[in-house]
Amino acid sequence: MKNQLNIAPEVQAAILKNKPVVALESTIISHGMPYPQNVETALKVEAMVRQNGAVPATIGIIKGIMKAGLSVDDIEILGKQGQNVTKVSRRDMPIILAKNQNGATTVASTMIIAQLSGIRIFATGGIGGVHRGASSTFDISADLQELKQTSVAVVCAGAKSILDIGLTLEYLETHGVPVIGYKTKDFPAFFTRKSGFGVDFKAESVEELATILKSKWSIPLHGGVVIANPVPNEHEADTRLIEKAIKKSLDRAQEQGIKGKAITPYLLSEIERRTEGLSLKTNIQLVLNNAALAAQTAQAYCAIE
Repeated sequence: MKNQLNIAPEVQAAILKNKPVVALESTIISHGMPYPQNVETALKVEAMVRQNGAVPATIGIIKGIMKAGLSVDDIEILGKQGQNVTKVSRRDMPIILAKNQNGATTVASTMIIAQLSGIRIFATGGIGGVHRGASSTFDISADLQELKQTSVAVVCAGAKSILDIGLTLEYLETHGVPVIGYKTKDFPAFFTRKSGFGVDFKAESVEELATILKSKWSIPLHGGVVIANPVPNEHEADTRLIEKAIKKSLDRAQEQGIKGKAITPYLLSEIERRTEGLSLKTNIQLVLNNAALAAQTAQAYCAIE
């Protein structure tokens, strides 16, 4: 394992001293937006984690090595190579490691590497889930399976709006994954603050969140927790505009036969085009907001550990 997992010295020191660390994914770098905006955003997210009192650990695979704490050079590599970098979930990891290739980690694979490294809190944009039309395609993100079995808390702006959010929440309930709203009873829909569905519980403070996490993992009940953190009011996208863009983007994806792990980056890119960049601005702001909450939650969790 030590030949396949590299934990950055700053991250390792923080873990050993029970200091707060926040894991960050790398798919957003290679598949989330164009260069150089992707690199700039990744570094801004790391800075936001630091501003809120935690050590950032951006996670990815570089030349077949799982890395918890990418260097600026590593982030540049993933940013410049963009979609030529393999989008890596659980099933892809052994192949990318064996071939000594670069890989951008999804929510699922980031959770795996975070747990291997001893990191409990992870910030992302939105989790994957049950895709619209899954009753015929069976397209369900591996993120949900990982949340069932990997003990990492995921701070997110809910599930991506392109998904069937109702079925996503049903899946999480079936597999015993708590969905906690941070200062909200509404489950957010990534670009918007409300999805029309509720959360299991509402937490009013990071101390309450930390206590819930500690309680779950002390029992122990293995598996993750979804911490749903709505995008700030001032950065929320217009619901009608987003839903219209999603429907048109889904129709175009179907016409072009785009599916599998290519569907999410395609749809996000297409929605950005159809909203003239407004969706991307919202995306960046919600990721920064999640990074801040994750850092604060990590601080509270370390305080009770």
